[in-house]
Amino acid sequence: MSFFDDANLARAKEIVARYPRAKSAILPLAHLAQDQNGWLSQEAMEQIAELTGTTAADVLGTCSFYTMLKRRPCGKLVVSVCTNVTCLVVGGPEVLDHLEHRYAAEPDVTVEEVECLAACGGAPALQVNYEFHERVSPASAEEIVEAYRSGSRRARTVSGASVA
Repeated sequence: MSFFDDANLARAKEIVARYPRAKSAILPLAHLAQDQNGWLSQEAMEQIAELTGTTAADVLGTCSFYTMLKRRPCGKLVVSVCTNVTCLVVGGPEVLDHLEHRYAAEPDVTVEEVECLAACGGAPALQVNYEFHERVSPASAEEIVEAYRSGSRRARTVSGASVA
């Protein structure tokens, strides 16, 4: 059974053919799989391994390194809250805790803790589908997420396409 649909399987084979070493195609194939289904399932990683002549463990090792690759289903809004040192000191954990509790029962919003967003000058920081927001408080972070949910702000999907 193939994870990729017919069109994406053809694209995947084209991607692999671009690289002198098939293993180098793991990351672009992971993005392709996530674009197709919104996350990387075990089946997707197994097919990527087959296409690149590697193991599913090799694919998982690559995919688990990058926070933008999701290994479980997520909502159409992914809210990434930094809790690294600078954000930690100025309120990142409080923002994370507030958003986790507020959106715990909302399937369209996935709240995640991330190690670093490289926005120390604007800490605490978060991203909504990889769009930066700095100097947030628990209340302002919720307002930002609600603006995306209501459609008054447009967000990219996790895979990069726009969401209305």
